[in-house]
This record gives sequence, structure tokens and C-alpha cells, in this order.
Amino acid sequence: MSFPVRWIGSRPGLTALQDGAVMHEALAIDIGGTKVEAAVVDAEGRILPGTRFRGPTGAAATREELVASILQTAERSIAAHGRPVSGVGIGSAGPIGRTDGTVSPINLPRLADFPVVAELRCFTSGPVELRLDGTCIALAEHWQGALRGTENSMGIVVSTGIGGGIILGSRLVPGTSGNAGHLGQMQLRRREPDAVGTPWTLEGIASGTATVAWARAQGWTGTTGEQLGADYAAGTEIAIRAVRRSAEAVGEALGSITTLLDLERVAIGGGFSRVSPDYLDLVQAAATAAALHAYARELRVVPAGLDADGPLIGAAALVLAD
Repeated sequence: MSFPVRWIGSRPGLTALQDGAVMHEALAIDIGGTKVEAAVVDAEGRILPGTRFRGPTGAAATREELVASILQTAERSIAAHGRPVSGVGIGSAGPIGRTDGTVSPINLPRLADFPVVAELRCFTSGPVELRLDGTCIALAEHWQGALRGTENSMGIVVSTGIGGGIILGSRLVPGTSGNAGHLGQMQLRRREPDAVGTPWTLEGIASGTATVAWARAQGWTGTTGEQLGADYAAGTEIAIRAVRRSAEAVGEALGSITTLLDLERVAIGGGFSRVSPDYLDLVQAAATAAALHAYARELRVVPAGLDADGPLIGAAALVLAD
């Protein structure tokens, strides 16, 4: 894997793009543990063709490489667009610092306290907004996806990690620091009393990474979520137990969250949520079983509607959506 270490063109000025009227379009940035993506999104939530670019990240990268990858990916998107944007929306793995505009992703430790808002101001004369990546996904689903029309809902991702965002009263809930929605770090009850050293968080039990690791500890010989899904479909006992263990933990967490927040709908996306055709049905059953009150049993679990486009559309919505 290679990393760009120098700027494309004449950062930070981009003076050639400063002429002409600014359309109601946003530069969207999604910073994750393995990649950064950028694209220009219009006021209807559409990713504009030819403006979507990707750069590498990763825990092994130096801080210089990470910063260069983020900024060059953003510049490539703006240059391809060819005209100014009305703002920049940033979604990032957390924690984030909403008040000081910094990001400190757990899975990118060398990027700690990176002032991403200040660094990306050069790409617009308009607002630059930063939120947690899960928050952006929830906002995207509420704006253009599976949560449209709801007042109280969540969007969550089950992938290598687990994160989410909260909508209450039809409004995004960022929290005091901007980190509301970190459901992956919720503590859950222990399931195997003889297990030692297991992180008993939702993410530590139910993420794709954790589920594969658990299955291997039971004697399964595969190495990926895709292989686990294939063995689940083939009826392999360990794979079935592993997938159900993950779905039941997610459902248990949603039962608790819904009891607290009185949600009507949760949209679930992410690669591991598709490990089996019935994964969301298993989550729904577990959430219903975990709920102690009738109102919490009314929660409906649905597939996310925007899939891999959600993080970028949600980041753009930070400056485009009403």
C-alpha cells in the first residue's frame, strides 16, 4: 500500500475555483480506519459522477501519510468538480472533538488531535462541519434513506466495528462532545462465564472482526466474514452459533437503547449485517425479546437504504440538509 505525501496542484489556494457562483453543493469527507473517501454531493443528496475518490489510511501509516491522504483525496474531488462548493461536511471514526474540530480515531492512533476542520477550510468559503461517522450515517438515512419519515430512530453499522447515530424529535443528536451514538462500547452481560480477557462490549462481541475471532476460537478454520457467511448458509454449526451470537447481542443492545430512547425504527448497514439473509430478522427477534415494555417491543429493524453511499451523503447533509 502506498501513500501520497505531497499535495496535488497548488494547495491551499485553489484560486482557479474561486470564480463564479457557488452552487448548493458540498464536499463530503469520510475518514475511516482503512480509507478516506471524498465526493461532491448536491442538494438532493446525489453523489456527483466523477467526484468520488478514495485514499488509504491504516494504523501502520505515519501521521504525515494520513494527513496527506486525507487532504489530497479532498483536493482531487474538488479539482474534478471544477467549481466552488458551499461547504464541507466531515464524518470521522471517533472520538471526535466537536468544539475544537479535531479527530482522534481509536483505529488511527497517529492521527490523534488532528485539526481536520481547520485543515479543510481551504476548500470552501462556507461552513465546515464535523460529526462522528455513525452520526453521519443516521443523518443520511433520515434525509434520503430508510429512516425517512421517522421522528425517533437510529442508524447503525455492523462491520469491522459497530457505531451509530441518533435522531430524536426529527433532529440529529450529536451529544456534548459530538460522540453520541458510540453504541459499540456499550457493556453487555457475559455470555460465557469461563471466558477470560474478552471485551464484553457490543463491538467486542458482535462486530464482524470479533465474531470471526470467536468462531476461530471454537475451532472454525475460516478467516473472513464472507467465509463465515458461506458456512452459515451451508449449515455449519459453529458458523450458525457465531452469527446468532452476534445478532442476539445487537438485538439485546437495541432493546436497551429503545427502552431508554423510545425509538420507532433502526436502520442497520455495514458489511457484516449481510453475513446471512436472516441476520436482521435475528436482530429483530432479539430486540423484541429483550424489551421489557410494550412500547419498546414496537421497534422495527430495517436494512439501511443507502449502503456505502451513506457516510458521504450524511457528511454532506451536515451543510446541505435543513
